[in-house]
Amino acid sequence: MDVCNTKNLIIGAGPAGLAVAGRFRKQNIPFEIIEQTDKIAWSWHNHYDRLLLHTVKELSHLPHLEFPVDYPRYVPKAKLAAYYETYAEHLDIRPRFNTTANSVKKEEDDWVIDTNNGSYKADNVIIATGINRTPFVPTWENQSDFLGAIMHSRNYKNALPFKGKKVLVVGMGNTGAELALDLSEHDIDVSISVRSPLLIVPRDINGRPVQITAKKLEKLPFGLGRWIGKQVRKIVIGDLSKYRISISKKDPIDHLKQTGKTPVIDLGTVKQIKSGKIKVVGDINSFYEKGVKLRDGTNISVAVVILATGYRAKVEQFIENTNGLLDSYGVPKNVIGTGIHQGLYFVGFDNYKLGGILGTIVNDSKIIADDIFRKST
Repeated sequence: MDVCNTKNLIIGAGPAGLAVAGRFRKQNIPFEIIEQTDKIAWSWHNHYDRLLLHTVKELSHLPHLEFPVDYPRYVPKAKLAAYYETYAEHLDIRPRFNTTANSVKKEEDDWVIDTNNGSYKADNVIIATGINRTPFVPTWENQSDFLGAIMHSRNYKNALPFKGKKVLVVGMGNTGAELALDLSEHDIDVSISVRSPLLIVPRDINGRPVQITAKKLEKLPFGLGRWIGKQVRKIVIGDLSKYRISISKKDPIDHLKQTGKTPVIDLGTVKQIKSGKIKVVGDINSFYEKGVKLRDGTNISVAVVILATGYRAKVEQFIENTNGLLDSYGVPKNVIGTGIHQGLYFVGFDNYKLGGILGTIVNDSKIIADDIFRKST
């Protein structure tokens, strides 16, 4: 099997891998980059049709190339995918496509990466496969008895296939909330299963992005910004207990760190819930032929169950030794590997900041590029 020697190997050509590659190119750091699919930023080509970035464009571009001036403030997925392709061309980033990293292991002083297209030896390996690498698909009792369809949200594109059907969305994170909104706006009978307290934040207030306002509030002393944010959420979102939604009492930052769940950025789902266009139900206990049984004993007949249950990073599937590497959510603890993991770097995994994963990628890619540049001089 062919072995390619390289100083730095980047695994993944999504936004995280591109950000690191872009910084490497600007700092004249040599690298190779591999991508398991046949496209730059494959996921962004394949997300559901209505998806827009929930973060403002001025805080969401990759290093060294801003979005075109004619792009809207919240960039739609097709324009975002096009931007990533332009980014790769602009910075001369040429991934080796259809190349999957099957294993990453340390052999003496080198990292050895075995792929379906040969092997690599590298001083440093940048893991940019992200927190959304593998769909999480839970199972329930008697699920095989269900005569309807069960699908993960990754396979949802638009509401058209669900016309005339009763749909249950499982999970009210950002994806679940938006899919339920999409279905309700197309007059589809949709319910959403919610099992734990949520923290819901409006995307905009009076046309002004909450993300920008929140950054200003962070600078206020004595926790005043957090208090103001809480009062605003009370006014704009309100008490949803009569709709079977419990609102987390935590601050958004604490909620994210303690639960691992990002706040739900509301694009109109709350309004649809209040109007009755989206029905909220509790946690699923089991399935039966024509639907689901909830933990409170209620039976709900549905034709389609969409699992908006998220993803897992699953780096342990290809990194040979992850002892001490991962946190309780199965995510790498640090951007820079230490000890037996020295020479490994991780970008696109820290989802515990409210600036959005793209803002985190920009910051972490700089940490990585600066550390590798320092080691090489």
